[in-house]
Amino acid sequence: MLITVTRTGGFAGRERTGSLDTECRPDGIELERLAERTLSAEDAAGREPLPDGFHYLVRVDGKTVELRDPYLTEEQRQLVGAVLGEGA
Repeated sequence: MLITVTRTGGFAGRERTGSLDTECRPDGIELERLAERTLSAEDAAGREPLPDGFHYLVRVDGKTVELRDPYLTEEQRQLVGAVLGEGA
């Protein structure tokens, strides 16, 4: 499974994108589970953005979900952190 996260916004307004393929990772099954739960969650497109908050686009196998701070669940934060290389 290919997971891509693009983060925009924040105080500096910089864009950051990361991708990972779960196939050869020891934590691949856990990341796939997090990705599936993220895709099934409510999309944040209709939620009010927080000034200087981060905005995320999570793409998994052709499906995309939009997330915004501060509305991420703990599982979504773990997934975003893993893909962007920022820890969980």
